[in-house]
Amino acid sequence: MTSPKTRTAIFISGRGSNMMALVEAAKAPDFPAEFVLVVANDPEAPGLQWAAERGIRTFALDHKPFGKDREAHERQIDAALRAEGVEFICLAGYMRVLTPWLVSQWAGKMINIHPALLPEFKGLHTHERALEAGVSEHGASVHWVTPGVDEGEIIAQARVPVFSDDTPERLATRVLAEEHRLYPQALRKALAASK
Repeated sequence: MTSPKTRTAIFISGRGSNMMALVEAAKAPDFPAEFVLVVANDPEAPGLQWAAERGIRTFALDHKPFGKDREAHERQIDAALRAEGVEFICLAGYMRVLTPWLVSQWAGKMINIHPALLPEFKGLHTHERALEAGVSEHGASVHWVTPGVDEGEIIAQARVPVFSDDTPERLATRVLAEEHRLYPQALRKALAASK
């Protein structure tokens, strides 16, 4: 007998290419997650339409009207997650730093993908910074979400070589291809660990 799939939400802010990779992976009968909700902080995020076309419920809540009150914004998101019976969260290009309140609500139930080999290059502009630092390899990390930005325990990583003629765009393209392969694998691992 197969165990029930974990009801999972994906948070996006843009086109959501990692969301797409996760949803595609979930077509496998033995994949442990079922994607039941896509959340965005930008109602114009292109990924919302993609998800809706595939029958996944979407919830878009613009953060701008909330001003500096990030927790009020997140409390409404949290209510939507609970109304949908969500059990686990994947951040996939969600461009908001979460408050300690939301992180604590979902501790051990939320993972993120970051385009660098953590603990190096936390935060933004990772590809430019990797090239400036002259590293020989770069990549992506999936990690547990904790109150510190990109500081949670690493679940899995993927590496790519850095070439002498690389541009941030070329490097980003190679890393993104690895992200799409890595995230579904890491989610399997994370769900097994969170049981």
